[in-house]
Amino acid sequence: MSAPSPIPSCDIVVFGGTGDLAVRKLLPALYLRDRDGQLPEDTRIIAVSRAGLDDVGYRVKIHGELGQFLPADTYDATAAHTFARRLHHITLDVLDDRDPDAAWYDLAAAIPDSNRTRVFYLACAATLFGPICTGLHRSGLITAASRVVLEKPIGTDLASARRINDEVGAVFAEEQIFRIDHYLGKETVQNLLVLRFANAMFEPLWNSGAIDHVQITVSEALGVGGRTGYYENSGALRDMVQNHLLQLLCLVAMEPPARLDPEAVRNEKLKVLQALQPLHGAEVHRFTVRGRYTAGAIDGQPVPGYAEEMHGRPSGTETFAALKVEIRNWRWAGVPFYLRTGKRLDRTAAEIVVQFREVPHSVFPGIEDSELPPNQLVLRLQPDEGVHLRLVTKEPGPGGLRLRSAPLNLSFAETFRSRLPDAYERLLGDVMRGNPTLFMRRDEIEAAWSWIETILAAWSELDQAPRPYAAGSNGPAAAIALIERDGRTWHEENQ
Repeated sequence: MSAPSPIPSCDIVVFGGTGDLAVRKLLPALYLRDRDGQLPEDTRIIAVSRAGLDDVGYRVKIHGELGQFLPADTYDATAAHTFARRLHHITLDVLDDRDPDAAWYDLAAAIPDSNRTRVFYLACAATLFGPICTGLHRSGLITAASRVVLEKPIGTDLASARRINDEVGAVFAEEQIFRIDHYLGKETVQNLLVLRFANAMFEPLWNSGAIDHVQITVSEALGVGGRTGYYENSGALRDMVQNHLLQLLCLVAMEPPARLDPEAVRNEKLKVLQALQPLHGAEVHRFTVRGRYTAGAIDGQPVPGYAEEMHGRPSGTETFAALKVEIRNWRWAGVPFYLRTGKRLDRTAAEIVVQFREVPHSVFPGIEDSELPPNQLVLRLQPDEGVHLRLVTKEPGPGGLRLRSAPLNLSFAETFRSRLPDAYERLLGDVMRGNPTLFMRRDEIEAAWSWIETILAAWSELDQAPRPYAAGSNGPAAAIALIERDGRTWHEENQ
């Protein structure tokens, strides 16, 4: 196995450094990279927030919280103490325009070496992306070796996405902008490319001649919880479909790039987004489902509905979305892609299911064509990342042929017997190395929003409340009908 390519010495500046994303995801990921010897000795992590902390106060805070968000077998007190010495804190209100130059002075003084790689991670609301980038430019902090990381969602529609891209693009070159989608850092997602393009048995069958349909599911048992303020202005379609699910669809459906070059990969993903069949008017009503969870039970424990979490405030926001999507090109013509995502469902899981067509004729006496279950390739992103291929096989024993569907399982954890890195570990390493392959380009973001906007517009015109589903179920009945009226069924964990 080849060793990871080295990471250059960096100053990593995290705006929103005391926020939920930084504390739960970014700092644990950086700690693990540090613990495994990936961060150069002089790499520094500088948190920017309005918290009023000094370096010592921030180090104490993070050292005390770090163990809460790491797997128990990865936390080491000595390594955590060493990691904490890298941490610094700058108090800065990026919207304070009383004396803007003075407000940014401390940050400029903290990173004086312009020859080092600078990573500015914007772990904050997208409305702050423009002001932060303007402040960095005005303070002379953007160098040729600088990179900026933008968290999703980038905007709430096409116009706002373009505005944010314009504001950031006014001071950063496109090759310096890393629009992150943490799903693309998962091992199974990257293995999808290897599976398709490094194994001769799959790519000749990866088309409408052999594949009946594709399902992409991202389900969460958790509810909105304390994020109602954000979620009320987002909903499942903006929060999950516009980025995560469409990016997974792109990797499933893209043409083979000439080489695994960042721009070649992103060019092929863009072509998929441009080939999506637009949905308008009555088509939206027929091929999409909106849902919202009501009170129910998760793992036997009662949980409130979305309305209760909103404390009775009126809402038209969906917590569940299912769609039937088609791609207008030669490879995929006639192959439906079924997408679904939701909160407060019966399981937390993310998977891609590629279902192949049934065999055209059964040669087995007494067994009809329809009795032979089709082959299925299941790529599980979470939990238990791995690849499962279901084949029809003979049950052992005498007395004739008894056929059944059985899986060939590739569990990454069992096969490679090593800890699977968190998605943020890989993606942060790619940012520091300057590798944008797993990040979204501006035209991808805007193509996705352009397609999503027609659905949002039709939902607004229909003005129908989301369909209710009980917490702990697998979603509204209409989502089941969406796929079953085509003679198909959703893949569930126990299948």
